[in-house]
Amino acid sequence: MYSQVFLRLEPLGLERVAAAARRAGHRVRIIDLQVCSSTELQRELISFRPEAVGYGLNYLANVPEVLDLAHRVRRLLPSCFQFAGGHSVSFIAAHVLEQSEGGLDAIIRGDGEVVTPLLLRAVEDAEQIELPGVMTSSGDGPGAPLMLESLDECPPARDLLRRRNRYFIGELDPCASIEFTRGCPWDCSFCSAWTFYGRSYRRSSPDAAARELQSIQEPNVFIVDDVAFIKAHHGEAIAQETERLRVDKRYYLETRADVLLRNPEVFERWQRLGLAYMFLGIEALDAEGLELYRKRVSPEANIRALELARKLGITVAINLIVDPQWDEEQFQLVREFALSIPEIVHLTVITPYPGTQLWHSESQKLTTRDYRLFDIQHAVLPTRLPLQRFYEELVKTQSVLNRKHLGLSAMVGAAGLIAGQLARGQTNFLMSLWKFKSVYNPERQFADHGRELRYELPQPPPPEQPAPTREQLYVHSRVSAAGAG
Repeated sequence: MYSQVFLRLEPLGLERVAAAARRAGHRVRIIDLQVCSSTELQRELISFRPEAVGYGLNYLANVPEVLDLAHRVRRLLPSCFQFAGGHSVSFIAAHVLEQSEGGLDAIIRGDGEVVTPLLLRAVEDAEQIELPGVMTSSGDGPGAPLMLESLDECPPARDLLRRRNRYFIGELDPCASIEFTRGCPWDCSFCSAWTFYGRSYRRSSPDAAARELQSIQEPNVFIVDDVAFIKAHHGEAIAQETERLRVDKRYYLETRADVLLRNPEVFERWQRLGLAYMFLGIEALDAEGLELYRKRVSPEANIRALELARKLGITVAINLIVDPQWDEEQFQLVREFALSIPEIVHLTVITPYPGTQLWHSESQKLTTRDYRLFDIQHAVLPTRLPLQRFYEELVKTQSVLNRKHLGLSAMVGAAGLIAGQLARGQTNFLMSLWKFKSVYNPERQFADHGRELRYELPQPPPPEQPAPTREQLYVHSRVSAAGAG
């Protein structure tokens, strides 16, 4: 739901995997169903007749769509080898493979750039597939998933994407994406980034990062790092190379309040380079909530970070996590807080995802295992308010925040910006201003719980089962030797 209104990002992971496959000698095409129709996919399959099809499965909500697509491709191309990879599917690979009922032949866990060429070679040579991190009907491959040693390898094959003008984030329209680092050293209870990467943290080299920025055609760039500029010297080095190459872009990034407070000089330098927007995961307004989510930052530090960003002239969007146990009073308090500050406020509903510690502590309480509802905009845990009333309060709060930044007065203020975008043929931002009510409404969200159910998440672990250790949650089980730390 969120991506139907506020952003549409290029599939950077697929572009990198495509680059790795192409470098290994394969002919590769990408079709992004965010911007292409199912009819176009059908035509592509018939004209190209691929020997292998890979699916990006970074989001649980897309699992049913991918499983249906796999069966559709199987009917059209019976001998085609089909595999999936990505963040979310890495934690439930065996379950999804079983659910596919022969639609998928394999699932890649972890980084896809290293193992995809090996998998395609094994398929091409009709070898038995026994590769680290690759799961087939015969079981899991030997050893831990392979980890990409250097982020400088396999720069994304952006030339394979059609309709690049359809990607945007807010008013940064059009917008490309780039990755400077991979991984997160923190361990928030609701997040699976740290469990996916085994708390490893890898960095691109400054010259490679700057050269990739220089190669991007779009005027706007989203830096997709889980936490940008954790290491100030790395951010400074990329800035220096970017300045040397005279790269002129506008940027959006995500970071933490404590990182911003610790490294203000690097963010100030990037603001001069074009950093326009920053996303801060505040998550909770009180110390109790921050402790529950294991943010390891205080409410006071969050406020200081907002003040610093204002001083630097960077527009900030913050996220607050909605607890399903909120009542009308709590929603009202959030509305009052959001209206009292100049920052953009987004709401996400707490969701126990496989791979998170919340999954192991809260999944026994799930009211649904419908993949489609695991989109951080639906309640999948019991609500204190009646469910429809919860959605009424949630959408009411989101509507207030939406009007604050995307209402009539905001549109009037952005008239010049919109006119310039229209002159260049860009309509993504303008269309997003009109979409909110058609996407977010309590009747629709409540009705989503009654849809016919075909695919479900795996059963939660039994309550008597001991909680896993942190290492047992990891997909990647070691820190990369190159560029880590």
